[in-house]
Amino acid sequence: MTLRTATASDLAAIMDLERTSFPTDAWSEAMMRAELASPHGRYVVDESGESLLGYGGVRAVQGAGDADIQTIAIAEAARGHGRGRALLTELLRTANERGARDVFLEVRADNPVATALYASEGFTEIARRPRYYQPDDVDAVVMKLDLAAWAANAAAADEPAHDTAAPHPAETIDGKGWC
Repeated sequence: MTLRTATASDLAAIMDLERTSFPTDAWSEAMMRAELASPHGRYVVDESGESLLGYGGVRAVQGAGDADIQTIAIAEAARGHGRGRALLTELLRTANERGARDVFLEVRADNPVATALYASEGFTEIARRPRYYQPDDVDAVVMKLDLAAWAANAAAADEPAHDTAAPHPAETIDGKGWC
């Protein structure tokens, strides 16, 4: 798994995965091009060899109090190996570095795998937007993350354990990736 910042040269591969992952409500190429070029966001790609297996983006204006996860997509054959979690973690780190305190996102109500991933990282549901995803008439679940708490937990998990008799916090959590 190799994560790196997306560039304009990734647009065609991102759009292929976008259209495959979101066949009824994919972003337009113009929208994605603008997102990749924006100084207020960061898009990351996950690649293996010459294949793009995933991408994700965050809009996090430097110094703003909040950020938004714009999108995350993983190729169907690459799901279930922690790639979605790795992308999400990288996007949250970016938001934290830019000074965000809260991170928001919207997820399709009919996507329990993504919803479970977000909840496992500390996102909580704060609202629903009825029939938000068209033409499918699917609700959007609006979720929020306290980024300071997430960053503190991430830092604590990275510290070496001092008591070798006690399990490391990561060992007490079901390590199965959702994406």
